[in-house]
Amino acid sequence: MLERLNQLEVNLLELEKFKKKYTLNDLNDELQLQWSLRYGLLESIQIIIDIACHIVSKYNLANPKSYSDCLRILAKEKYLSNSLSERLEGMAGLRNLLVHEYFEIDLIRLLRLLDNLDDLRNFSHEVKEHL
Repeated sequence: MLERLNQLEVNLLELEKFKKKYTLNDLNDELQLQWSLRYGLLESIQIIIDIACHIVSKYNLANPKSYSDCLRILAKEKYLSNSLSERLEGMAGLRNLLVHEYFEIDLIRLLRLLDNLDDLRNFSHEVKEHL
């Protein structure tokens, strides 16, 4: 689990560099940049989902029916704050869009998500307190 959290931190550093370097115009002009952003966000969100579901399973906290359930359960069990859990649930929904509806993704929404990278970092900090 610590290995996955370390990978999340590497991803966040790369996403922060991306945010500083590229604009919406850059994304509109270069499909490769869109792919980079999508994959960086997808992998980061997937790490959070994987860790959340792993904790729920390992400690037999409940029987989640969805990725969002895993995050809600962690909030209920005080692994995460309620407000952080709610924000991350929205990211879990975005993960599904990135995987299944990739052609309809709003690039502006993806760029705005880069303003919320602290939510991903806070997940790491809050979870580490329980490890």
